[in-house]
Amino acid sequence: MTTPLLFTPLSLRGLTLRNRIVVAPMHQYAAVRGFPTDWHLMNAGRYAAGGVGLVMMESTKVERRGCGTVGDLGLWDDAFIEPLQRIVDFVHECGTAVGIQLGHSGRKARTGRPWEGGRPLGADCGVQDWDDWELVAPSAIAADDKSPVPRALSTAEVGEVVQAFGRAAARACKAGFDTVEIHGAHGFLVHEFLSPQANQRTDQYGGSDANRRRFAIEVARCVRANWPEDRPLFMRLSVDDDAGWGPAESVVLARELKAVGVDVIDCSAGGILARPVSSTPIGYGYQVPFAQKLREEADIKTMAVGLIVHHDQAERILSEGRADLVALAREMLHNPNWAVDAACKFGLDGYAMTPPAAGWWLQKRVASVPNLATSTSRPNGLVV
Repeated sequence: MTTPLLFTPLSLRGLTLRNRIVVAPMHQYAAVRGFPTDWHLMNAGRYAAGGVGLVMMESTKVERRGCGTVGDLGLWDDAFIEPLQRIVDFVHECGTAVGIQLGHSGRKARTGRPWEGGRPLGADCGVQDWDDWELVAPSAIAADDKSPVPRALSTAEVGEVVQAFGRAAARACKAGFDTVEIHGAHGFLVHEFLSPQANQRTDQYGGSDANRRRFAIEVARCVRANWPEDRPLFMRLSVDDDAGWGPAESVVLARELKAVGVDVIDCSAGGILARPVSSTPIGYGYQVPFAQKLREEADIKTMAVGLIVHHDQAERILSEGRADLVALAREMLHNPNWAVDAACKFGLDGYAMTPPAAGWWLQKRVASVPNLATSTSRPNGLVV
């Protein structure tokens, strides 16, 4: 039987992923003063034990003022290295690679957790280092009519933020991560610099398309310089934000990113405006065309994300050459064993992908009930 592409290894520089299933970075808002908690260990561990090729940990902030909420992870200090290494080591023990997304929230900082309303916070919110949690952006333009106006970064400060990304990448290396991803999407700081709506600067970081791309390129170049040559570098982009930045601009940027050492573009959308992107009605695989466009026109590997739900849907994306990797987020929250389930549905030994503490028992389970692993039926109405 031909192995589905979904379960074919993929080599990126010196890293070989055992399959092409990635857990997309998802904010957990569960850190304490930037430090990971047992929740983060459990959350990454359940996906690793579920057989995926790569777990990408959530956006982890390169500066204190870059935190979006009180629960963001941090990598702005060496003190964060050891707690993150504990998670890395556990994921590796499960046979899975692990990456971390590096981000800065820019003008979308100082907000409450989404399930607590997600509203802008005030100095009375109880955060002790409130003054260090400053709202900064390319220009003094609020994210929306309900958000406070940020302070525009000076030209010198822009260079300092670039260096903060590089230092965070060096710390991620010390923690043992296999890859890092720069968060350049969803209306956060890197995306704000790209956006003609959010960036109205008149120095070398604003005005022309090339100037607005400059910050993203400098961040990628600095991260690459602080990241081992044999480890891959990802970057997430909002390929279309419906606010002046679109696929054509993303193709140009992707080519430049490839030239400075970015290996994979994680293709998402939106974030500058507080609404879905009009060019991509939400539905199964609605952002896959962005991954296909950049893969074909920028000649760079891409990762597709956005309502990828079913195993055969994921396989088609790869087999049709629309992306090199598929990333799942909420579907993984729903079923952390999605990769094992997909392998079984393809007739593979999915249980061999799990640590023996689980896999041994699961193999005994399927041995006792023929066709259980691949069956979707419910005999006599029984829920199994």
